[in-house]
Amino acid sequence: MRSFWAPFSLLCALALAGCSGMPAFTTNNQAGATPGAAIRGVVHGGQSPIVGAHVYLYAVNNTGYAGPGIAASTSNQAVSLLNSNVLNQTPAGGQDGNGNWYATTDSNGDFTITGDYTCPTATPDTYLLASGGSPGGMGSSNSAIVLYAGVTEKCTDSGYSSIYAVVNEVSTVAAAFAGAGFATDPYHVSTSSTALAERGVEDAYAGLVNLETLGTGVAVSTTYDGNGTAPQAEINTLANILAACVNSTSSSSTQCGELFNDAPNGLSIPTDTGTAMLNIAHNPGANISGPTGLYSLSTANPPFGPALTTMPNDFTVAISYTGGGLNGPYAVAVDASDNILVTNYGTNPGSISAFDPLGVPVTASGVSGNGIASANGIAIDGNGYIWVASTSPDTLSSFDSSGTAVTSTTTDLNDVRGIAVDGSNNVWVTNSGNNSVTEFSSSSGTPSTVTGDPFGTSVLDDPFGVAIDIHGNAWVTDRAGTWNVVKFSSSGSASSPYTGGGLGQPVFISFDPSGDAWITDIDNANDPNSAALSEFNSSGTAITTTDGDYGGGLYGPWGTAIDSNGNVFVADLDDSISEFNSSGTAVSPASGYLSTSLKSPYFLAIDGSGNLWVPNYGNGTGNSITEFVGIAAPVVTPVAANLQSPYAANNSAVNRP
Repeated sequence: MRSFWAPFSLLCALALAGCSGMPAFTTNNQAGATPGAAIRGVVHGGQSPIVGAHVYLYAVNNTGYAGPGIAASTSNQAVSLLNSNVLNQTPAGGQDGNGNWYATTDSNGDFTITGDYTCPTATPDTYLLASGGSPGGMGSSNSAIVLYAGVTEKCTDSGYSSIYAVVNEVSTVAAAFAGAGFATDPYHVSTSSTALAERGVEDAYAGLVNLETLGTGVAVSTTYDGNGTAPQAEINTLANILAACVNSTSSSSTQCGELFNDAPNGLSIPTDTGTAMLNIAHNPGANISGPTGLYSLSTANPPFGPALTTMPNDFTVAISYTGGGLNGPYAVAVDASDNILVTNYGTNPGSISAFDPLGVPVTASGVSGNGIASANGIAIDGNGYIWVASTSPDTLSSFDSSGTAVTSTTTDLNDVRGIAVDGSNNVWVTNSGNNSVTEFSSSSGTPSTVTGDPFGTSVLDDPFGVAIDIHGNAWVTDRAGTWNVVKFSSSGSASSPYTGGGLGQPVFISFDPSGDAWITDIDNANDPNSAALSEFNSSGTAITTTDGDYGGGLYGPWGTAIDSNGNVFVADLDDSISEFNSSGTAVSPASGYLSTSLKSPYFLAIDGSGNLWVPNYGNGTGNSITEFVGIAAPVVTPVAANLQSPYAANNSAVNRP
């Protein structure tokens, strides 16, 4: 269901590609292909043309997933599009050892592709990749060079024939981060054939316009709609890191060696610049410092500016957006169309701000009324209805996907805190004021179950966060009393409270793909001087406890979001974001991921492209949202859809689109 939040149809999908000298690519054998339009462009290393580079045109595959944590295979190889007509160009193109055709850059680094391919209508999202060549034409070909760029229109669009593309280090950085959720390496870029998956790819690469300009190869400072601030200096710094290798004498140069050693994928060391940049996008907090660290490569004769003047904490690419009526933005949810919905706690009566996948505000002032007060919780059901929990006064409000008010109730609510939607579209709300949990009917918005403390012994003394597991049970954290988690069945009956695992003051909860619960705790019972992140299995047994003293930036953890690889992201009130892998090991640096735009973030959410969205409450002064581009593995949105058909059949709480 597309909603009134739906993105403008102003952009088309972009993508990455493969190169010569690598595993063979899928060739274009798809039915329904149409003749290709002309493409012109130039390949640069820094500010110098790359002479004799091989330029490939590829399409994103749709026969299997690629991405972080997914092995390269024949099912997720990119689709090679060019044909033997490239032999008739000047300079003549050629064919590599894997059977893939390429154009060749001339003495100015220019290339032309004219009538040399057919456009596959099934996967019209294309991209350019240049490999090898001599920077400035002054020496032998550098085999470590792999640069790529997203194309700003689908090859089925009429405007495709007017494309001019600059393929350089800046375009490579932008494409690597934008498409990180769908790329294992530059040669394996793929998704599934579902409508959600293909939309995720389109939204991911449409966002390239918020990072760089295709026709100039220049990093932007302001986003497409003018309401966002892009990290131009950081993108240029990353481009300068690549340029150190690209403009060196050969793949065995000191600069290339340092780059490859600092940008591994696990134990695998890359051998080209394109793979190295994707590895950095997949691991943005690694190997930055030191005399031979990544940042040091950016400082010697940097071709791109402005660039960072001091070493960053991490290389996450974060964009900050304003507008849309943001006022004390607090909670966040992503709908089925990848639109970002944010509650505003700083206004009373309250409101919802909405942004499309490019961060463009849907309305100037958001949506208000229908009982929204100090809006502190939001969830979206499988029918696209938006549910908002408010305090002062306590109200549960719903809106349809067009933003029209549907229901509003104050019944059986008392200082509401958490909200979640189950697989039957029933809405669960925690009430801190009277120590109860209320389940509301999906059809009428009226209470169907009201549950107080099920044990009568202060076990449920301050119910706070709530989340639904893959079996339809509602798990509720208790922030006071005996510091535990209580599981309620769909009928409201409760299990014995779950304790241990470092629970001190548990606040919010999310489920990973396997159904394990991850709980943030602002007061680790095992170590009162630190916070914690605890993992419990589906039976309520504590598995791991990650202490904030041991890295990851866990100081004031609050809301959580988990991607389809099982990586856990935590909003930290100390202005950072923490990431942990599925085993609870810190991925983010000791201070977490940082951005100057982060101001007291309470909640976060992941979209279908693998972007992480974080509202900046800032004690009512933040009034922005931050997008961490391509930091996560893509997920099905909204969260409740993972518990419903067809995804419920996967028995997973977090699915890939």
